[in-house]
Amino acid sequence: MHSQQVTTDLDVIIAGCGPTGAMLAAELRLHDVRVLVLEKATEPTSFVRVVGLHIRSLELMAMRGLLDRVLPHGRRRPAAGFFAAIPKPAPRNLDSAYAYLLGIPQPVVERLLAEHAIDLGAQVRRGCAVTGLEQDDAGVTVELAGGERLRSRYLVGCDGGRSTVRKLLGVGFPGEPSRTETLMGEMEVGVPHEEIAARVTEIRETHRPFWLRPHGGGSYGVVVPAAGLGDRAEPPTLEDFRRQLRAVAGTDFGVHSPRWMSRFGDATRLAERYRVGRVLLAGDAAHIHPPTGGQGLNLGVQDAFNLGWKLAAQIRGWAPEPLLDTYQAERRPVAEDVLDNTRAQMALASAEPGAQAMRRLLTELMDFDEVNRHLIEKITAIGVRYDFGDGPDLLGRRLRDIDVAQGRLYGLLRRGRGLLLDRTGRLTAGGWSDRVDHLPDPTADVDVPGLLLRPDGHVAWIGDDQSHLDDHLSRWFGRPR
Repeated sequence: MHSQQVTTDLDVIIAGCGPTGAMLAAELRLHDVRVLVLEKATEPTSFVRVVGLHIRSLELMAMRGLLDRVLPHGRRRPAAGFFAAIPKPAPRNLDSAYAYLLGIPQPVVERLLAEHAIDLGAQVRRGCAVTGLEQDDAGVTVELAGGERLRSRYLVGCDGGRSTVRKLLGVGFPGEPSRTETLMGEMEVGVPHEEIAARVTEIRETHRPFWLRPHGGGSYGVVVPAAGLGDRAEPPTLEDFRRQLRAVAGTDFGVHSPRWMSRFGDATRLAERYRVGRVLLAGDAAHIHPPTGGQGLNLGVQDAFNLGWKLAAQIRGWAPEPLLDTYQAERRPVAEDVLDNTRAQMALASAEPGAQAMRRLLTELMDFDEVNRHLIEKITAIGVRYDFGDGPDLLGRRLRDIDVAQGRLYGLLRRGRGLLLDRTGRLTAGGWSDRVDHLPDPTADVDVPGLLLRPDGHVAWIGDDQSHLDDHLSRWFGRPR
């Protein structure tokens, strides 16, 4: 690195101001961590692609008071038909107060999360590309494209599937390269819906990755194979969509007035490690997969939610020794599961006879509510259970937004602290009360005497014994005052 003066008054540098980086910055600022977010793009994303916020992401937004800011910009849709686009209704009585999908433009998500982080005191610098890094026992020195050097205690790479931070670390990114390319977009059409529906049904018998679906407001979601198109690095054009539609369907359906257009492959990769010393990876820098099921953005935001409070605890000095390593231990298996379910969904999209036979069988099985529910909970991440050892089924899972005496549970989690929910009136957070709030509430709508929630809403302990509780407070929140 160049011998230039180093800026040193930072706790965490985050590379990348997408949804993962912005959410992580906000979570760190809840604990007064000094954060700088570096974004190599000079302007926020202008490319408008609609993404879906799944149930677990909506819960996280509710926990931090963000949901009311997000909802007006999106459209609610049923929590249904996510797995391999098999059209089944939403399972009955999903265990969430937010049991729907929110379709929302990705630039809006990025803007709202960045504003949230800045409101909390995070610094964001655009036009700053990371080109080098060195770390030692005390921190990380980051070099930018112009030669400027910055110093922080930790660095987190949230800089996407082609992550510079991951490459500089030398962390392997094994998996499968992209083999098929697909166009996806939203646009208006020039023919009646009945004509589209009949043609799509006919074509999907032989071309599974193909559909035109009404999205409301006169627009249709369009998915069509991109085989034969040129450079993937170039954004697709409306003429590309017309050409591919004619090649597959014999007509372009009169598509016009696109709202957004994108192109994606089916590359599937997972970082070998999420942490090397004082440098960590999150979001697409740690995992990439096809967008089937709409899990990518959600997975990254949930990474940030898991990592934020743990990294803040490390910097504030109260983290138990193994706490920061639980980030990889908990989140990497979740990513492995997402990669596997997207592989399965892509296989079910094949027009090969064997794949179509599997699809017909799974379609039958999803008529059983338990099967449909399992797959929807997997896609929406409300089925995630971290391994906290033996205990009731609720241990390690997230707790839904239950009714409590003060209103709703999630409204009490906005500061990013732990929460002791005590229906006995005998428990106490004691020497951890600077990190854990205590809610004595015999009326709380949960069928256990007491439970300890981590700042990410996962249940870390269940019971009514104070000494047992103290052991778990120490495990997650360090030594008492």
